[in-house]
Amino acid sequence: MIIPAPSRTRPGTGTFALGPDTPLHVPDPELAPVAAVLREQLAPATGCHFPPGRGGIELALDAGLGAETYQLTVAADGIRIAGGDAAGVFYGVQSLRQLLPPQTFRRAPLSAGPVLVGCTEIEDRPRFGWRGVLLDVARHFFTKRDVLRMIDLMALHKLNVLHLHLTDDQGWRLEIKRYPRLTEAGCWRHESQQGWDPGGDGRPHGGYYTQDDIREIVAHAATRHVTVIPEVDVPGHTQAAITAYPELGNTGEQLQVATGWGVGTRVLNVSDATLDFVRNVFDEVVELFPGTLIGVGGDECPKEEWKASEAAQARMAALGLRNEDELQSWFIGQVSDHLATRGRRLLGWDEILEGGLPPGATVASWRDHHGAVKAARAGHDVITSPAREVYLDYRQSASPDEPVPVGTVLPIEEVYAFEPVPEELAGTQAEERVLGAQCGLWTEAIDNVRVLDFQAFPRMSAFAETVWSSADRDAASFMTRLTEHHLPRLDALDVEYRPLDGPHPWQRRPGVRGRPVEMADYLAGVAHDTRNIR
Repeated sequence: MIIPAPSRTRPGTGTFALGPDTPLHVPDPELAPVAAVLREQLAPATGCHFPPGRGGIELALDAGLGAETYQLTVAADGIRIAGGDAAGVFYGVQSLRQLLPPQTFRRAPLSAGPVLVGCTEIEDRPRFGWRGVLLDVARHFFTKRDVLRMIDLMALHKLNVLHLHLTDDQGWRLEIKRYPRLTEAGCWRHESQQGWDPGGDGRPHGGYYTQDDIREIVAHAATRHVTVIPEVDVPGHTQAAITAYPELGNTGEQLQVATGWGVGTRVLNVSDATLDFVRNVFDEVVELFPGTLIGVGGDECPKEEWKASEAAQARMAALGLRNEDELQSWFIGQVSDHLATRGRRLLGWDEILEGGLPPGATVASWRDHHGAVKAARAGHDVITSPAREVYLDYRQSASPDEPVPVGTVLPIEEVYAFEPVPEELAGTQAEERVLGAQCGLWTEAIDNVRVLDFQAFPRMSAFAETVWSSADRDAASFMTRLTEHHLPRLDALDVEYRPLDGPHPWQRRPGVRGRPVEMADYLAGVAHDTRNIR
């Protein structure tokens, strides 16, 4: 019944009845937030008030269990969830939810009477510590409400890292008090490209998160044991920032926030003033996001402007750099050094390998697995996120009914077959450098939360099992659990997922051009020209 599949399950006999007066016993104050979430998630549809007391549900810490590990026991006389830490107990609560009928995922009871839970014993622990989802809010903005909802859905699936892609050529989404024009001018564009049709839709698009919005998102995520990792992309993907502050660019001309997709040629210049700007921005970022890692992007940075810039060439000569790749590496190194003074470490995409990695950098490898292998062998932590295997904005079949088809075909079966540890690292000492994996939701063709649901689910449910459960997974069992139990839960939660047999009529987008990539083109793009892939 449970997704992701637990490490071990032993069915029992009999049932426990959840009723209006079922007590909740929480002896350890550290678990009070978990108890609050349990009440929030279970009370509305079960009618249970969970008053304090014994003989019902007990939440407990157990020093003999590891981090994020839990034991869930349902007996006829009560339910006990023990965890090695608060996160483990929280995940036990999420498993308990999935032992209940799908109707308990609704916001009100559908019937009177107790809710029966089958007796069972579960022991469970995650395979990886990093179980992430990237959400791109720069190409299309998603409201705070949408982000909070995504965090709740991640937590149900025991996913624990939300990587927020906050800035790009098409919009700057984070309030920076020292530079107000980033959100006054950089957070909106006058229109958007519809799919990959030529021209724009004539409709202004924008939005941003205030710093208080971010504090709320981070705090809400913490109650669900989700860490929010920000990404402020530099030195490429910065046209929105340069629109707000033209002096950051290489030409000085007044730009506009990009309205189309693809990789723009506008990049930050490498002056001391621009580096000060970047440092000041990240100073505010680290005050908002408490996680150790701070994303700096570093991907898809065209070098044409630097090649034509006398100032950039003079900087290269003064530093003794051989080429523009080394100039980008130097730039990223300056950011890394600054983050280190704030007690943080840099997270970047695998392009930051090209001119040499700064010490302590973590690499998210998206262009297949070669970046992960190279970085891990060099002693760097890595997160695997190969586009062909876990980019959930990619089309789900080759059918013409798929809306705005992007990338190569990525059905749910292939997401489930994803192996987070590259074959070249398996069984080697460098395998320990693989922190885990994350799936990606890039939003060029995802322009609202209904489309986000369609692209994410149920493939995100499959991804969750690849990063939580053991490497020896059972695809047939997963599909049975998905169809018989989990899709009804998503229905109850009003998640507009893609049906397994194809989109509903209202989920199609006839006449809107996509950017499908065939396998041969994909492999060539990974090796040579990444611009055609992401």
